[in-house]
Amino acid sequence: SSEVLEAIENVIQGVLESLAQKKAPVLTLANRSDWRNIEFKDSVGLQMIPRCTTKQIRSDCPRSAQKFALMLKILSMIYKMVQSNTYATKRDIYYSDTLLFGSQSVVDNIINDISCMLKIPRRSLHILSTTKGFVAGNLSYTEEDGTKVNCTCGATVFTVPSNVQGIKNLISHAKFMLIVEKDATFQRLLDDDFCSKLSPCIMITGRGIPDLNTRLLVRKLWDTFQIPIFTLMDADPHGIEIMCIYKYGSVSMSFEAHHLTVPSIKWLGLLPSDLERLNIRKDVLIPFTKQDQNKLASIQKRPYIACQPMWKKELEIMAASKLKAEIQVLTSLSSDYLSRVYLPNKLQFGGWL
Repeated sequence: SSEVLEAIENVIQGVLESLAQKKAPVLTLANRSDWRNIEFKDSVGLQMIPRCTTKQIRSDCPRSAQKFALMLKILSMIYKMVQSNTYATKRDIYYSDTLLFGSQSVVDNIINDISCMLKIPRRSLHILSTTKGFVAGNLSYTEEDGTKVNCTCGATVFTVPSNVQGIKNLISHAKFMLIVEKDATFQRLLDDDFCSKLSPCIMITGRGIPDLNTRLLVRKLWDTFQIPIFTLMDADPHGIEIMCIYKYGSVSMSFEAHHLTVPSIKWLGLLPSDLERLNIRKDVLIPFTKQDQNKLASIQKRPYIACQPMWKKELEIMAASKLKAEIQVLTSLSSDYLSRVYLPNKLQFGGWL
């Protein structure tokens, strides 16, 4: 915490020095959304390069003056929380002055900018994000406040903890971990008792694009148990994008890649080549939209696809067919095909990339 306080004091000192010299204060931070500031490393994923281009939030420019003020406001809130050892969620910060902030996304963006500017992970700023992810299966742990959580009891679902760093005493006999893109598929697998039928496993869903806590938990489980991690996504550009976030990280959070990515994650399904192999009827597949085409083209250009020849092949199959499929498409073969045939076969015979 002294490191956080010192980092904030340095920023404020810079502001005061500028004012003393009758100069307009400026906050400088790395440009988080620029691909030129990102390098791809096999062992980490997407990470920010040490000397990257920066952007300035000026106090004397009408376009950025408001952002400058909001950054100082949130810095002062963080300073007080770290001093008093209290925590707040991003929603708490937004609701402390909704008129001033205008929207939740403004707050979220500023918090990420501050984290990047101070080079301090967000959870060390005493800001918790609301969790939307779920975890189930062969896992038990103790939360920071001493609450014991046992996910192993049948079809019980637990919310991913909001302070992943604080959990301890993790115990699991799982043989693998399965990251499921969507809530509906996750629930279906739970109903079919998938976590214990085949062999004990841990299942996690970020319910779409994963929040920070879900990504932190996947990384923590990987560091603790070192078991294989597989992803089960829709066979569409959006599903592939989500899988890449778990595996390689995202451009906007590349400054924190070391805590968030697990490059050993494997793509289990749904593979575009599976659709042909399983003779899925064309009438249950969905034609691409323009947006799908653009998203796929952008993924194909990313640096990590070049070192994944098998993935590249799958993306080419998808691009050629201009068709996408949700995991639910497997119910056209039989209602429990996913848990009874598809996943057991894949896991047993190595059908992942």
